Amino acid sequence: MGKALLWAAQGTGFTFLMTSLGAAMVFLFRKNINDKVQKVFLGFAAGVMIAASVWSLLIPAIEEAEAKGHIGWIPAAGGFIIGIAFLYGLDRIIPHLHPATGIVEGPSSSMKRTSLLVLAVTLHNIPEGMAVGLSFALAAQHGDPAAYASAFALAIGIGIQNFPEGAAVSLPLQQEGFGRGKSFLLGSLSGIVEPVFGILAVLIAGFISPYMPWMLSFAAGAMMYVVVEELIPEAHLGEHSNVGTFGVMGGFLIMMVLDVALG
Repeated sequence: MGKALLWAAQGTGFTFLMTSLGAAMVFLFRKNINDKVQKVFLGFAAGVMIAASVWSLLIPAIEEAEAKGHIGWIPAAGGFIIGIAFLYGLDRIIPHLHPATGIVEGPSSSMKRTSLLVLAVTLHNIPEGMAVGLSFALAAQHGDPAAYASAFALAIGIGIQNFPEGAAVSLPLQQEGFGRGKSFLLGSLSGIVEPVFGILAVLIAGFISPYMPWMLSFAAGAMMYVVVEELIPEAHLGEHSNVGTFGVMGGFLIMMVLDVALG
């Protein structure tokens, strides 16, 4: 477990670093990202997460279950549904604001818009951290270099799409009147849940390793909920958006190539 914890900490540390680098864009730009560029980033993040859910989580979950002599699709489907329910529950009980629409969801709250914005991004970083942590936990269980390479590919893909997420928090905060330093700090901290939940996932997996297929598909379901509920709709706000569509395709392609080439 120690090796898995170390690798998971490094992998999720990288994704957190990428969020921080994105948040640092507040020091370079005074305005929000252009709408078309934002749609490309949102679509790209969606594509990365879709491909990661399939190649890095669901397929390994099925293979792991079948290797244990079980029916592969049962834990894959069951964990997927539980992951969806988990994120849906968090969406319902935690107030948050979506940066692209300005719409507040969840229970009514007296919190400021800035706090709700940070909560929204933080909430959706949870499954990403879990996915990276579980990938390294699975690799450690088997001691397979290819599995470690696949986990690294997942961390790289998630890290790349975290860059615009950090900027999507810090730049609006600056527009709301926050100083650049505070905007950067809050944007950066929105990604801290990834190392936290990545390490927690490894710790849990160490105690319930027979349920690893369920945990992998759980992370996939949670990520897909974020994609369908938030990223794809926001990438296509307003009129039909080809740039958002191309972003999805590009993110999917890059994550697929990373996983297959490195794995």
